[in-house]
Amino acid sequence: MQKCTYTLREHFYFSYYIEHENACHDLDKVDTFKDLKVHFDNKLTFEGHIHEKINKAYSVLGIIKRNFVDKCTFILLYKAMVRPHTEYAHSAGTPS
Repeated sequence: MQKCTYTLREHFYFSYYIEHENACHDLDKVDTFKDLKVHFDNKLTFEGHIHEKINKAYSVLGIIKRNFVDKCTFILLYKAMVRPHTEYAHSAGTPS
């Protein structure tokens, strides 16, 4: 009986390119990128996107809390200015 052993290479390097008008253009490898205001990383964890949206929502919420005391105005501004930051592309981080 023959025993087989397999080894896994730790780092794979693939070179990608785009061919246009008989010229090859190399594509650079990046760890993160932003598309339609959604941050993607190489592991698709969306942590950068979530942190950025939370920080933006907190900063807008702080401005509203400092400048508006009336409860009705606060609720309207919260729904109009804070919730859109937390709800935009929320399904990217928690797909169902």
